[in-house]
Amino acid sequence: MEEQTTNISDSKAAEQKVSTPNNSALNVSTLKRLLSYALADKKKLSLAIGLLLVASVADVSGPWLIQRFIDNNIAANRYPAEDVALLAVAYIGLMIAAAWFRYLQSLRFNEIAVGVVQTVRKQLFGRIMNQPLSAFDYMPTGKLISRVTNDTESIKDFYVYVIGTVLKNVTLIVVMLVVMSIISWRLTMVVLVLLPIVIAVMVLYQRRSAEAYRRIRDLLADINASMSESIQGMSLIQLMRQEKAFYQQFSSLTNDHLGAQINVTKLNGILLRPLIDFLSGVALLSLVALFGVSGVELIGVGVLYAFVSYLGRVTEPLIELTQQLSLLQQALVASERIFGFIDAEQQAYGDDQRLMQSGKLECRGIRFSYDGKQNVLDGIDVSVPHCGFLALVGHTGSGKSTLASLLMGFYPVGEGEIYLDGRRLPSLAHPVLREGIAMVQQDPHILAASVRDNITLGRLADSGVGQIITDDDIWLALEKVGLAGQIRQYEQGLDTELGSGGVSLSAGQKQLLALARVFVAKPKILILDEATANIDSGTEQHIQRALATLRRDMSIVVIAHRLSTIVDADEIIVLSHGEILERGKHGQLLLQQGHYWQMYQLQQAGEHLHQLESEVSG
Repeated sequence: MEEQTTNISDSKAAEQKVSTPNNSALNVSTLKRLLSYALADKKKLSLAIGLLLVASVADVSGPWLIQRFIDNNIAANRYPAEDVALLAVAYIGLMIAAAWFRYLQSLRFNEIAVGVVQTVRKQLFGRIMNQPLSAFDYMPTGKLISRVTNDTESIKDFYVYVIGTVLKNVTLIVVMLVVMSIISWRLTMVVLVLLPIVIAVMVLYQRRSAEAYRRIRDLLADINASMSESIQGMSLIQLMRQEKAFYQQFSSLTNDHLGAQINVTKLNGILLRPLIDFLSGVALLSLVALFGVSGVELIGVGVLYAFVSYLGRVTEPLIELTQQLSLLQQALVASERIFGFIDAEQQAYGDDQRLMQSGKLECRGIRFSYDGKQNVLDGIDVSVPHCGFLALVGHTGSGKSTLASLLMGFYPVGEGEIYLDGRRLPSLAHPVLREGIAMVQQDPHILAASVRDNITLGRLADSGVGQIITDDDIWLALEKVGLAGQIRQYEQGLDTELGSGGVSLSAGQKQLLALARVFVAKPKILILDEATANIDSGTEQHIQRALATLRRDMSIVVIAHRLSTIVDADEIIVLSHGEILERGKHGQLLLQQGHYWQMYQLQQAGEHLHQLESEVSG
């Protein structure tokens, strides 16, 4: 398939726009949107919060019981066995109740988290499937995979750890502060001094870490993209002896990723636990000093014990809260990238639900540019009747594949109109367009699945337009393209696995399999994009016979590399730099002795030389 002339900088700018809006002020709206997924099931969330509240009350009640026992019994030097036994039973019961209810709320939060991740992942994948093809021109596969896997896992961590920890610790802190204020409001004021300082530390950390975590996420996506592209292009890399260069590129990315993580670790080491530990130590010394000044008569020993215990329980949740800021920041960055892709412009289709009744095709004054500056197509006029045969030829970059992509509706036309079945292409609904027109590319994609799945592509059941594909239909299609004999040789027949881990097909067999897909789909227009470029003469004959059968009920547009495959075309259009240079039938163009005649002569000479070489070597 010919290369597309595009503006790389503009495409990369568009990619950045889709992936991550670099704006820290966006975090608040991103956080609200992220939380809205959990709020969708208010009943389940309310139950989890209720269990958390009960667990927190049970957890806080333990020190309060001991404080009452110290002040009422130990201070009075009274140790009744009944009170001691009651205290022990009540304390153990409260701890068991707190652990049980915390376990139940943890299950609920995990259930909510997994549900949210499933929803986001399906929503993201659905959006990816409906993106315009232009969105994938310069979006590496690894980055897309990173969106669906790594970024959604960050959202899972957000719900499992961040939300659970925040709700648990905030609830625990609030309950403790209420109990502490009931016991002694003076000492409570000392503890409350901690909160605004901790909040200030958290705000400072969020501001300092936002860009650092965004860089980590971007580098991780680049690493995934590098691995994916290297593995996919391994044959080229080894052929050109570029293993070292690609290794160095990957090493550079991983080193940058390591450096970014080290910077975040340093930031965590300065602003998180050490500072909180220092503040809690200051608060503890303040409590001891206040106790020493006020005396036992104002602040009892039991009260001091309760506050020391609560202070330890307050500082630990505060430390946990600040530590969860790293996960929160990662989730926000990941969410920005995910939501940026979800909110990106989708492929637009029309509302006309009427199925195509004919393969009539018409292009009027088509002009198109990828970058908005240089036209790839300029003033293309084409007309193909139902069951017609149109051939497009020209040098690489002449606009042949671009015109095919426009006919498929992959890109919107810049100027002019395309009509299919007498209707404007943009007016056709998505199922109508995809059922009505099909394409076989130079290197068809083969799924790592069975022969049956590769041909039906999931259309074994009702596809929404009354089409049901049976095994008989599949075998008939394989017979028509000349591939049935090969498939019958496989022990498992239609259940034979192809692609990764299964049977590998030759380039020609892939083309024939792709044509079998067309036979079962029964479109009204078929486009072959260089489909005969890399096949032998025997396979070419199979394709020629298959095309002759297909022409009985559909129009065919062939982007030709081998001119011998288009000698029977109703019209041949010669493209050059996006313009129509010549047009006519094969014989007419040869008589003109123009550009097409030169191409034909060169191919004839090349085939003749190849034949002579074969005879000499034989």
